[in-house]
Amino acid sequence: DIALVTTSTIVLCRVDRARVSMMSRDEKKAAFILAAIAVVEGMWCLANVRHPSRFLAYMGFLGASAPVAGWVLATLVFVAFTAFAARLPSVRVNLFRPSWLKILGLAVAVTACFVEEAVFRKLLMDGMQRGRYSVASQILVSGVLFGAAHGIWGAFRGSIAAAMGAVVVTGLLGAALGVVYVASDRILAPCIVAHFFINALAEPGLVLAAVRGEMSTARLSGLSG
Repeated sequence: DIALVTTSTIVLCRVDRARVSMMSRDEKKAAFILAAIAVVEGMWCLANVRHPSRFLAYMGFLGASAPVAGWVLATLVFVAFTAFAARLPSVRVNLFRPSWLKILGLAVAVTACFVEEAVFRKLLMDGMQRGRYSVASQILVSGVLFGAAHGIWGAFRGSIAAAMGAVVVTGLLGAALGVVYVASDRILAPCIVAHFFINALAEPGLVLAAVRGEMSTARLSGLSG
């Protein structure tokens, strides 16, 4: 039995290595980006989840509930953004296809929805509110910084146009999630859930699209037409 298990494990490892070796150069770059995000943001989650009830309350899943309007708007943002992203070839192909990129995308979805919403919505927008900045300014800055943080995707292609395309696409998403946050009475839960499903379905393809140059501003303008 031990010999059978060992043999099966060796075979599976060889199959996994074969699958990885079959990945294109762009797919390997996308896998590296996704893995790096999952590790870094996963470490943040592990460091902050030591007190589960406090963590869930901060994230909006315990205590006061978000209004229905927030959940409805979060659903609309998820559907609209995923539909737009699916116009990119790499997103459309990888939307439901099982792959290593999809597995890494799910790992990112679990971590990024908490980390990025806590940073770009809760900390940033609430901090600006305390500084008496307008709601519009909070949403704008949240979107711009969210987009800038994701520009690294296109930078892996070595193209300013690809990086700017990633900034524009994710910046619009960040601003939309900022609107959801305000509509949810500044309770994070709807933003987190929308962010999770967007990442789970679209993020592997989005990262790959950025690496392949599908997110260049010229191509994006053609998609919007």
